Amino acid sequence: MKKFQFLLLLLPFAGMSQTKNVVSAFRVFPKIDKSAEFEKAFMAHAQKYHTGDWMWRVFEIQSGPDVGGFQVNEGPLTWEQFDKRGNLGAAHTADWAKNVMPFTADRGTSIYAEFVEELSTVKLTDYSDKIVISHIYPKPGMIVNVEEMTKKLKAVWTAGNESVAVYRSAVSGEPQYIAVTRLKEGLKELGASFRKPLPERYAAINGANSWTDYLKDYAIAVEKRWSELLFYRADMSSK
Repeated sequence: MKKFQFLLLLLPFAGMSQTKNVVSAFRVFPKIDKSAEFEKAFMAHAQKYHTGDWMWRVFEIQSGPDVGGFQVNEGPLTWEQFDKRGNLGAAHTADWAKNVMPFTADRGTSIYAEFVEELSTVKLTDYSDKIVISHIYPKPGMIVNVEEMTKKLKAVWTAGNESVAVYRSAVSGEPQYIAVTRLKEGLKELGASFRKPLPERYAAINGANSWTDYLKDYAIAVEKRWSELLFYRADMSSK
């Protein structure tokens, strides 16, 4: 009986550990003069080796410091699943090394991130083809402050019908929050006339002078921030 009761106590923790809220992403860059060859080899590799849990969603980076590169997403999965991923077999590794790597530039990045549902206005897998990624880096000791600021922004996003998925980086360099604005209506959402200016909308939700307070808090809590535009490449993604 005591053993049974002990197992019952473990159930909540087992449930927590199985949450599929972790994504992995890496960035790869084709050689400038080998773009066509890279895409052909990459697509063949993705279709052959990246199915099921390890399927790829691929985005082409349109602006920012990584323009011309591709972001490759895996997940959402659990940490346990990523722990068991391995290298997907010798044939997979050999194919990438022989057929894809010769056309890639000598640069790249990778990251793990956890979806933060309470800061997001959209479901994790409610995707769109065009996205804006904002990378927000808190100053040391200011992670909680950035979360509180984001909670206030969430109310503004919700009122403006903005689809924003927020992630928190994990074991991947300096801490950052990643706000992914999913442009359901396409690039016209970026136009000045599509929504009222953010300061005006923020004040309408959080009160007069609240935007001024937000900027003060931002200056205290945020080390740096930068954004980029990405387009989904269905042809390069897993089928």
